[in-house]
This record gives sequence, structure tokens and C-alpha cells, in this order.
Amino acid sequence: MVAVASCFAQMLTLIDRTDFARAVRHHQAERGAKGFSCWEQFVSMLFCQVGSAHSFREICGGLATALGKLVHLGVRRTPTRSMLAYANAHWPWQLYETLFYQVLTRCQAVAALKRRRFRFKHPLRTLDSTIIEWCATVFDGARFVRTKGAITLHLQLDHQGCLPCWALVTEGDVNDVRVAQRLTFAPGTIVAMDRGYLDDALYHRWTTAGVWFVTRPRTNMLYDVLDRRPYPPGAPCSPMR
Repeated sequence: MVAVASCFAQMLTLIDRTDFARAVRHHQAERGAKGFSCWEQFVSMLFCQVGSAHSFREICGGLATALGKLVHLGVRRTPTRSMLAYANAHWPWQLYETLFYQVLTRCQAVAALKRRRFRFKHPLRTLDSTIIEWCATVFDGARFVRTKGAITLHLQLDHQGCLPCWALVTEGDVNDVRVAQRLTFAPGTIVAMDRGYLDDALYHRWTTAGVWFVTRPRTNMLYDVLDRRPYPPGAPCSPMR
């Protein structure tokens, strides 16, 4: 008999329940909790993320419809909206910081042993950012425009497993180039990014340090073609524009 698990269950198998319980005790996260555990809070919020829920009502309603399937994952009953809201507002966020590094360490160990068809001799990093919109009246410290609030998540991915290796959260109007100017890479690293990071001084500094980069030119960029190299070898080379 072949055991088949849902995608949600497979994601939860990445979490070591023993390490999770140890982190709960370390941070005293369940102090004062009444009938609602940190594990149930975590499963509820992971369900929120996977199911793209936009409110506590959607989370609790969705869990209620699948409660029979979630019992084996440690969710004994459907949380109420007030229980989940209180846990999110008062329980220590440091627990989930510890959980993040536990999962990242485990994934890095798996990625280090996995062979890929798409490989480079040098480390490959992807640098990008995304704007996360927030309610300006609730998060008044995250002003973006007059009527909206937002933060920007700047993220660097290591393609050995496509795992995050660096992240920074800033205000929504912080320019990508300003963040990239603070970064340093080991010689031989290849950095892939989009046109938002275009800065000649930054590229010159990386070139001097032996760091390679791949990006897209802007339509009005002035440049000279020094060489044309077909890829893959033997393929016809289209003229550069």
C-alpha cells in the first residue's frame, strides 16, 4: 500500500515536533494559554498562507471544513477567531524565528546533498525585492504613499536548493540600489538581478572584487558590443540590439 499525503501534510513533515516543543519551552510561548497550543497556532497560520486566506474568519472556517483530516497533524479542534487573534497579538514571535532557522538548517543539509541538472562552478545568488502592502491606518510606521502603507522585503536566494540566505525589511519607498550597495559577495559569485539594481558604480565595484553579475539593460542604455558568444555552443548567435 502506498501512503499518499497532501501537500499541506508534506510541508508539515519538515518540522521536527520535538525541536518545536523544545523551542516553545525555551521561549515560554504557551504561558497562560488555555486550550490552544503554539502548534495549533502554527498550523492555522500555515493554512492561512497556503490557502491565501485574508481574514480570521476564512482561516477558522477553512480549518473547520477539514478538521477530520487535520487531527492527525495535532489540531484537536477548530480555533475561534478570538483565540487566534489573541495568540498572534501576544505570544512571542521569537518562537517562529527559532523555527525558521531550524527548518532552514534542515533544508540546507538536504540541498547540499542533492544533485541538480542546472549547475554552476561558482555560487549563484538571485537578488530581488517585493512590496508588501499594509493598512496605513493600522501600521502608521510603514508609510508608502498618502493612502497606503507598505514595507519592502529585499531577499537574496542561494540556488543551492533555492533557499534564502539573506533578507532585509525596509520601508516601502527604499530604493533597491541603496540596499544592494551595502552587500558584499565572495570573489567568483554570480549575482542575477533585474533592472531595478542598475548602478554603474556598483557594477564597477563588483567587477573589481571579482564578482560576476547578470542583469537586463534598460531600453535607453548606451553600450558597445565587444564580443558575441553563442549559447549553447554551436547555436546560431542572434544580433544584439
